[in-house]
Order: sequence, then C-alpha cells, then structure tokens
Amino acid sequence: MFSRLAYSIKQSFSQMGRNKGMYFTSICAITAMMLILGLFFVAFVNVDTFTETLKENYNVVQVYMDDENSKDDNKELGKTIEAMNGVDKVDFVSKDEALKTLKKRWGDNAYLLDNLQSNPLPNSYMVYVEDSDAAASVSKAAEGTDGVSDVVYYQDTIEKLAAVTHFIEVGSVVVMVFLIIISILIVANTIKLTVFNREKEISIMKYLGATDWFVRGPFIYGGIFMGILSSAVATGLIYVIYSKLMKVIGADVARMLSVTLVPAEYLTVNLLIIFVALGVGIGTVGSIISIRRFLMK
Repeated sequence: MFSRLAYSIKQSFSQMGRNKGMYFTSICAITAMMLILGLFFVAFVNVDTFTETLKENYNVVQVYMDDENSKDDNKELGKTIEAMNGVDKVDFVSKDEALKTLKKRWGDNAYLLDNLQSNPLPNSYMVYVEDSDAAASVSKAAEGTDGVSDVVYYQDTIEKLAAVTHFIEVGSVVVMVFLIIISILIVANTIKLTVFNREKEISIMKYLGATDWFVRGPFIYGGIFMGILSSAVATGLIYVIYSKLMKVIGADVARMLSVTLVPAEYLTVNLLIIFVALGVGIGTVGSIISIRRFLMK
C-alpha cells in the first residue's frame, strides 16, 4: 500500500516537473480565485462582527441634553425619561466623562483633542430599555421632550448593516460556487493535457493489469497539490493585505467606532483551513473528471 502511495506521489511530482508552465498557470489562476473569495470572506466576517457589536447596544438609547440646561433641568429630564414605559434604568454621563471616554477610544490620537478651546460634547443620559420596541418608543418620546438636543439610537444602522451582511453572505455563496466550478474546470483541463502526454504509458499500464485507481493516483495527487499550494499562497497574500490594512487604518477606525476588528492571525488560520479543504476538493474532483473518460475507453 505504502509503495503504491509513494509511486503515485513520485509520479505526480514527475509529471508536474515535465509540465511546469501548465501547472504554474493553473496554480496562479486558482490562487487568484481563492484570493477574491478570501476578500469576500474577510469583509463578511468584519461586517458581521460590527453588526453584532452594535446589537449589544440595541437596548440602549443615548439622549443628549441642551447646553443651556441647568443641573436641575437635567435632573428633571432624567426623571421624565426614567418614568417612560419600558425603561430599565437611566445613567447620567457628564460632558467631562464623555470627553474622557472619547480620548480613551482615540488612544494614541487622543492628543488631537487637547487643543480644543472648550468641551464640545453635551451632557447625556444612557437609557437602558427592555427590548427593541421599547427603545423605539422611548427614542421617539425623548425627541419630543423639551431640553433634549438629540437622540441616538442604532436601530436604523443595525438594520442597514444586517442588510449589507446578508448581501455579502449571498454574494459570497454565489461567487464561491462560480469560482469553484471555474477552478475545477482549470484543474480538469490541466490534468487532461497531462493524461494525453502519458496516453501510451497509461495504455501499457492498463494492458499489464493496473487498476483504474492505480492509474488515477498520480493525477489526483497532482490536482490536490495544486489545490493545497494555491490555498497556501492565497492565504498568505490575504494575511499580508489584511495586516497592512489593520496597521494603516484598522486600529484607529476600530477605536473611534468602538468596535473590534477580527485579528489577522485568527482570520488567517480559519481561512487556511477552509481553503485547504476547498483546494483538496477542487483538485480531487477536477482530476477524477479529467481522467474518467479516458479510463472508460
């Protein structure tokens, strides 16, 4: 068994060596397709993470006070909001606390806020509600209350992001199916040309009693190798691209928006597992398709 396996692997590398240009072109094409698919995956995972982060604030309505309000006015507003239906609790956030929180979010860029002539942030109330229906009603009621300058509620943003996430998810599936089919055809055509080059040799092997799977072995391993190599290259490229983006804009954007981007290392490991499984499948199916007709002769 091991001798047959060793023979098949040796023959697969031998035929790849004899057809370097053809195999190299196929690997580049499959790598490009996996790269496109990987970028869709990266976008989907981060948008989905961002949406889930916002959902954690789905039961929070932030009510901003007018700057002209006195302390007593703000206290009365707090009591009014707390008495609304569906409100669990109300926390007052002073403008000084809000500025400290903003500086913390900005991290290394917090120094940009030190040159402000005065604190532009308003006093506010963080209103915690029972559910999304209560959040909507409280938000609407607070907007019509005297002394309130603005109300921030993430429902519209979440709904839009959920729609974007669904679009990316559906688009990724469609693109994935299309790219898998194209990749299988590329592998099949590459292996088919290799089969034609070894037609006489295969005929002799069949005449001497070689089984179909013994003949298929080198071609299947060649297809699998193409898939694995393409997976590794595509994953490496995505890691480099994503890491660069994280260093350039990722950390600052994540800090300012109070969201966490998926770490490049975690994303790459999972992407590599997916790509290797996909590459092995593409290589195996493409190889079997390419040689099936020849073995049926």
